[in-house]
Amino acid sequence: MSSTGNGEGEQRARGLPRRGPGRAGGGASARARLRRSARRGGPAARRREVDAGPRPTLPIVAAAPPLPGTRGRPAQPFPGAAPARERFGRHTEGSLFDVVKVAIAILDTSARVVLWSPAAEELLGWPSELLVGRRIDELLDDERQVARTRAAIQETLRSGQWHGLAEIRHREGRGVAVETRISLLVDGDGTPFLQVALAEATTVQAVERDLAVRDALFEQSPLGIAVLDIDLRYTAVNQTLADMNGVTVDEHVGRTTGETLPERAADEITAIQRQVLATGEPVIDVTLASPVTARGGFRSISYSRMTDRAGKVLGISGTVMDVTERYRAVAKVEHARRRLSLLNEFGSRVGDLLDASRIAQELASAVVPRLSDHAAVILLQAVAHGDDLPRHGHDRRTSLLQLGTASVQDGPEVEVMLRRGARITFAEDSACGRVLRTGVPELLSGADELSDVTYPGDPKMQAAHDLGVHAMLVVPLRARGIVIGLLLVSRAGYREGFDRDDLAFTVELADRAGSSLDNARLYARERTAALTLQRTLLPQQVPQPTGVEVAYRYVPGSSGTEVGGDWFDVIPLPGDRTALVVGDVMGHGLRAAATMGRLRTAVRTLAGLDLPPDVLLRHVHELTDDLAQSPDEALLATCVYAVFDPATARLVVAKAGHIPPVLIVPRGTAAPTRTGGALPGGDGRILDLPSGAPLGVGGVPFESVELEIPEGSLLALCTDGLVESRDKDLDVGLGRLLTVLEAPYASIQQACEAVLGTMEQGREPDDVALLLARLGHGQVGTPTAGWTLPAEPTAVSRARRLVRATLADWAIEELTDTAELLVSELVTNSVRYASAPIGVRLTLGGTLLVEISDPLPDPPKERHAAEADEGGRGLELVRRLALRWGTRAEGIGKVVWFELALPGMEPDGT
Repeated sequence: MSSTGNGEGEQRARGLPRRGPGRAGGGASARARLRRSARRGGPAARRREVDAGPRPTLPIVAAAPPLPGTRGRPAQPFPGAAPARERFGRHTEGSLFDVVKVAIAILDTSARVVLWSPAAEELLGWPSELLVGRRIDELLDDERQVARTRAAIQETLRSGQWHGLAEIRHREGRGVAVETRISLLVDGDGTPFLQVALAEATTVQAVERDLAVRDALFEQSPLGIAVLDIDLRYTAVNQTLADMNGVTVDEHVGRTTGETLPERAADEITAIQRQVLATGEPVIDVTLASPVTARGGFRSISYSRMTDRAGKVLGISGTVMDVTERYRAVAKVEHARRRLSLLNEFGSRVGDLLDASRIAQELASAVVPRLSDHAAVILLQAVAHGDDLPRHGHDRRTSLLQLGTASVQDGPEVEVMLRRGARITFAEDSACGRVLRTGVPELLSGADELSDVTYPGDPKMQAAHDLGVHAMLVVPLRARGIVIGLLLVSRAGYREGFDRDDLAFTVELADRAGSSLDNARLYARERTAALTLQRTLLPQQVPQPTGVEVAYRYVPGSSGTEVGGDWFDVIPLPGDRTALVVGDVMGHGLRAAATMGRLRTAVRTLAGLDLPPDVLLRHVHELTDDLAQSPDEALLATCVYAVFDPATARLVVAKAGHIPPVLIVPRGTAAPTRTGGALPGGDGRILDLPSGAPLGVGGVPFESVELEIPEGSLLALCTDGLVESRDKDLDVGLGRLLTVLEAPYASIQQACEAVLGTMEQGREPDDVALLLARLGHGQVGTPTAGWTLPAEPTAVSRARRLVRATLADWAIEELTDTAELLVSELVTNSVRYASAPIGVRLTLGGTLLVEISDPLPDPPKERHAAEADEGGRGLELVRRLALRWGTRAEGIGKVVWFELALPGMEPDGT
């Protein structure tokens, strides 16, 4: 039979134990007392409001707006942040209560449930209508838990509170471990009640563990930690940060960074804090200098924005780490890297320089401003001029030149202290004298030490004092253990003085510079020797033969001591003919220059034999093995050899693998050749000659080409350095040469300058030899007479008569006897051995030139006749009586010639 009205049916249905007699009434009376107490506002109600109920809304007093310009205080609250009244006046999702849910139950002294909160229903699953009026121990399955609960209630009635762990059965049957706090409440009638606060134990332990971790991290962390609200005021800082800032923890709380740190440091940090608060983007590991009022050094700061579980911005958190040692270590590494970079940069800048002045300037420029404010490089004069180093020690008579200077500023004082090219003098007991003598660098600081750099009263040191120089390094420049100069670097103004590291680095830099400077000195010496040798081997005087006007230029190569083997020559030949030669020995250096001199001597010697150009080149080629520097080094050379005869206007040219000549023929009727006259310009062409192999190669025969040259034509011979370039064909250079020479010029010398002015900047750094020759038809009015005689005995007497009559017409009868005798001897030889007509030609120029030609190719041989011999004295007479004589091949035959000095001439022809 069921009972109605007392809930027992539902109780049995849900598995709860049956209520004992009188339980319902007790629960009702207890609830009534609680309601009366609440209406009266008695102690029990007030205690309940404090311990269990929601807190009343606190009145919020609005803070006065900050004064304009107040440093360190945000001008406005963070955008979107809820007002303080909203934050504290109503429940918001995502609070800590959502994580740790606290259930409240009110018990009477017999452990009977008087009130059962909704949080308790959610925690344990039991609704209040099933539990109110029942004993709490009915939810405990274990007798030990029941006993412990009763003991806890007794302890609470005695002491007023108890807390501990308990396990309560969930409605679903599982046990729930809860953290329990029991407090004694008394209503207005003095009736005691027990307030039981329950929270899931695992959640509470997790929160407590997190708080413990937070406390340990906050208090024991070697990092400075700060928490700031949305007004950027400190809400919490740890002791580490307080020590870093030199301000106590209490003085931080409630204040901004601007109110805590010095202005300069605070402004930068506040800007970062505002950025993080506004954007939400964290700032990680930003290195700043420590505030001047705190420990010196550097700090790494990091800030991130804080939000609650609902996403509302709460403020920012930050960590501060002292990175002074790390910063200094990194700075030291970076400093070393920059120094190494400077060494490498300087090495690359002077590695290919072979000029002492340029190296000195590069050294001075390298150390300013990275190492010093002013720098001077002082070298021995021997280093600057490429002379040998002195073998004795340095003293005050040592000649020094200041060749490299650099400064961070300009002005008259700098000009006095750092004048390039100035001669430097010093006292023997000065800093410069000591360093030059001992090779030991010195670090000077202060006015007293700086006054001792050179000599007392030196205007340069007075200028340094006026510039504020307070520290100087005097470092030797050494090469192979010999001091070859000094490097002076100085600092001025507020810049720190030098230390030992600076001195060690400067010594390393100076040692590298010393090696380069010594290389430059050796280069200058070798180049001077090479150029001297080359200039000595080239023609010292270039003649201006009859019918030819010559201009020339020689430009040494630009690649160090590697002078080339280019040469040119102008060789007068008999009969007013002229040989023009340009050649180039393969290779560079002293060997090439020496070989060039030997080759030029061979060509000039063979030219004296009056050989045709192709024959001469063949003979020179046969000499190449003897002219080579060693059996392992074959001589290779190119050459072009041309012979011009103004009487016949014929040019005979042959070349051996050389650049072809260029011929410019005047337009229209050219005026007779006149030394120093203008060049009218004309049409140019490259002479098409058989190439021929270079001298020393062989296998290709040399061939001569004979050309008839118009009056006033310009012949250009050059070496490949003039027309070759790295990126263009040889034809391009030759075409440019043609274009330049086709233009009119005021003189042949001006044409030379114009050709050199068109050389490309990108051409190979080779020597250039240029020879220009304006070819004419001999001097106007030069008397000439010539005859062709049959190879008969009567030709001798006829030749004598023709010569006598011609000399009488020319009014030089004083030469008649000698001329007749020699012509008679030479014509007799031709009649005896030749079977074809004999030619006789007389030319009156600077001398009387007599030429006898016949078709016999073999030249006559001079013999020494005995006293009893009837013949064999013809050539001996020619040798003794003629000023000069010789033979040359012409066509298929030969020409024997001799010259007689005109009346009034010296025996040497002058």
